[in-house]
Amino acid sequence: MPEVRIVGDNIESRVVSIAEALKLAQAAELDLVEISPKAEPPVCRIIDYQKFLYQQKRKAKELKARATKVVVKEIRFGPNTDDHDYNFKLKHAQNFLQEGAKVKAYVFFRGREIVFKDQGEILLLRFAQDLEELAKVEQMPRLEGKRMILILAPKPKK
Repeated sequence: MPEVRIVGDNIESRVVSIAEALKLAQAAELDLVEISPKAEPPVCRIIDYQKFLYQQKRKAKELKARATKVVVKEIRFGPNTDDHDYNFKLKHAQNFLQEGAKVKAYVFFRGREIVFKDQGEILLLRFAQDLEELAKVEQMPRLEGKRMILILAPKPKK
């Protein structure tokens, strides 16, 4: 006759037959739930199954609420961005990083501007260097199609 180890609130751990375990669960007006099927003998628990499911769902919801949501802000440059526009966008990036958001800066090349790839890379590296106190580079400048992308993540606060 197959046996199981039963555990539960107000029940001492012991090995009994499945039929006896079901009788104990019915007497307590609870459910017999298999917890560890690979154990020898399998472990079952006498609990209220609906309450157990509710608690599992609540724990999952709490973990999801505690997880930090990563916000990615984008800043777009042209390969020939002048100093005033650059400084304006730099200030925005500083604000985004202080708020804890990641910054995705990219240089967008239109038409024949793609021949200025090196200018775009220099611009993004300068951008990363100007923000090095607030951010660490997560991805170095990389050309993807008509965009050269740099990703910066905020440095953890001490």
